Amino acid sequence: MIAHWDDVAPYRRDLGHLRGEWTDLGRAAGSIDVGVRRIRMAPREIPTPAHVHPAEEEIFYVLRGSGLSWQDGKTHEIREGDAIVHIALREAHTLRAGEDGLDVLAFGHRMRTPGAYVPNAQRFWLNPSWTEVGQQPPPFEAEPELDWPEPSPRPPNIVNAEAVAGDYEGRWKRLGADAGSVQTGLNLATQGSGEDGADPHCHSADEEIFVVLAGSGRMELWPAPLRAAHGAEREEHPIRAGHTISRPPGTGIGHYLVAGDDGMTYLAYGTRRPDDVCYYPRANQVYFRGLGVLTELPIVAPEE
Repeated sequence: MIAHWDDVAPYRRDLGHLRGEWTDLGRAAGSIDVGVRRIRMAPREIPTPAHVHPAEEEIFYVLRGSGLSWQDGKTHEIREGDAIVHIALREAHTLRAGEDGLDVLAFGHRMRTPGAYVPNAQRFWLNPSWTEVGQQPPPFEAEPELDWPEPSPRPPNIVNAEAVAGDYEGRWKRLGADAGSVQTGLNLATQGSGEDGADPHCHSADEEIFVVLAGSGRMELWPAPLRAAHGAEREEHPIRAGHTISRPPGTGIGHYLVAGDDGMTYLAYGTRRPDDVCYYPRANQVYFRGLGVLTELPIVAPEE
């Protein structure tokens, strides 16, 4: 549920000209169908082949340093505070660190590829055709070196946090939406001393991940009234810069982030499923996203 990036062992990938240090923060925090990895690159390192996802959407957030975003043969300068959105079946993309290195968070789905595997024939069905699998070099080893032309003007899928006005006097910035995300969202939240974020809530279908960038605070877990009536108690967990918090769907337990005395800044990433139902235990209300309806629930006495 909670993991700190100082406590998660990183691993290196050094395959030909593709290099970088990876830390799987999402799995360490217990995420299920979405994830976040921290990728740290030394000067001029490239972490992945140029690639396109058929169904997944990726969002990158630059923590520190600078570099280039390679997109379909063009390059664009990126720097601290940038969010870069790559929606499914759009541009091929990768990154390269600048002379001061590059430190990014990569958020995305963990979708299970549909199809059928025929192990004896070493074939995989990827609609509408079959593809060979087995003894072939992985793409990290087969990837040719790319041309990196001079940077072009930044496209709309790259935004910087300072340029996003945001809601609530700039304390809630929808970076993902501003950069064109469709299936997921990435928001930057800034809370002053003792301030809270969204009301305690839990999702039926959406999965959320939070990464604390600065400051400290606490995460509260709120059981639904019926669970509380049967003895479930509210929990509090201290959080600080570097913590990743995973909130899978279907728990029936609301989460609630409150800043400490020094305030708190964090990224909030999550899916945007139209079938999601959001429950607010403090208000005893339910929001049906696909219908755009918010309703209050009746109070039901616990069973004896």
